[in-house]
Amino acid sequence: MVKRYRINRVSLLVAALAVTVGASTLAGCAPPAGTVIRAEIVRSDRPRLPAPSPGQAPVPELVEGNSTFALDLYGVLFSTDSNLFCSPYSISAALAMTYAGAEGQTEQQMAEALHYALAQTQLHAAFNALDQALLSQADEDDVQAFRLHIANTVWGQRGHSWLQAFLDTLAQNYGAGLRQVDFSQAEEARELINEWVREQTEGKIEELLPPGAVDGETAMVLTNAVYFKAAWKHGFAKEVTKDRLFTLLDGSQVTVPMMWQLGELGHAETLGVQVLELPYAGDKMSMVILLPMKDSFESFVRSLDAQKLDRLLDGLELKGVALSMPRFQFTSELELRNALMELGMVDAFGGDADLSGMDGTRELFIDQVYHDAFVAVDEAGTEAAAATAVVVPRKGPSLVHHVAIDRPFVFLIRDIETSTILFLGHVVNPAA
Repeated sequence: MVKRYRINRVSLLVAALAVTVGASTLAGCAPPAGTVIRAEIVRSDRPRLPAPSPGQAPVPELVEGNSTFALDLYGVLFSTDSNLFCSPYSISAALAMTYAGAEGQTEQQMAEALHYALAQTQLHAAFNALDQALLSQADEDDVQAFRLHIANTVWGQRGHSWLQAFLDTLAQNYGAGLRQVDFSQAEEARELINEWVREQTEGKIEELLPPGAVDGETAMVLTNAVYFKAAWKHGFAKEVTKDRLFTLLDGSQVTVPMMWQLGELGHAETLGVQVLELPYAGDKMSMVILLPMKDSFESFVRSLDAQKLDRLLDGLELKGVALSMPRFQFTSELELRNALMELGMVDAFGGDADLSGMDGTRELFIDQVYHDAFVAVDEAGTEAAAATAVVVPRKGPSLVHHVAIDRPFVFLIRDIETSTILFLGHVVNPAA
């Protein structure tokens, strides 16, 4: 029961995820494992492994780790200043593809921060099994009621060399082939990847990679896209939706369209919070709502972890419920580097990064992790999409530091030999 809830919760967070790895060019396929590939088209010739039978892959261990990471990340990102929505599953899956190329201390820190408790081989096999298990929930006979689409693609710099074992892992466990692009044509490459993401997410994520996210130092972008749309099992009648008051954290109130229904739903009231489960059509997915008591929202969130969530979900029972809830739609835009570093994933973002399992060098590191997420909840059901981009340039002498003089600055004119300052000033408005 608890494991089922975890999978439901994760699969609601639909996403598109891109991991961008900086450097140069791509190569062909099928030399012996462990050798470096050099060819016009870089792609493993290994097909995706079929879904294992139940019990063959350690999916429960993976789900447990993903749930812990989801709530750890939520705790770091939490702020009462605005709405928040993200896709921990997509972030974890795309970073797992990156993790396939991590070595040494970088690998260890990623495993601890992301709660990858399994060995590399087991982890990727479990992701393959979980991915296909989620896809199997979709009802091909009723796509109007429930749609779930997951896709992975790898984009690499033309001419760069990749280790065969790394590409095999991506192909066999994530179904990710590799497409050659020229990142020196940054805008063209960026738009090509963004267009792929738009197609995979039904246009809900329009610009996964922002301007400047890739450049001539980019070596690889690993993209994961997920799209989810489902109808409620028990829909809300539009004619009973009315404008009602919603109380904000500071006690003020706003008027919002409030939906209403009366029926049997999973419900619990324990540990100072009401828990509600709204199933989607087919009873394979659900939305879980946690409603803390008045004036306890922040303290509840700060105390929420995977174990507490398990206890809350264990208390769910079918009850008659008169439910009113707001209709809502919003987008979150996040940068995750600082959050992931706070969780312990430090080396991957600096000069000590070791992603040598990708190409056999120590030239790659993560610069920034971007994440956008969209959600819409109305009388009919839920639609959601998300996107994450992990941007990884090369380090070493060729490292390019991007500096934008786009705010007030001080400047001086000096004699270098004597250090005499001839002129000194500042600019606060260059248009003045």
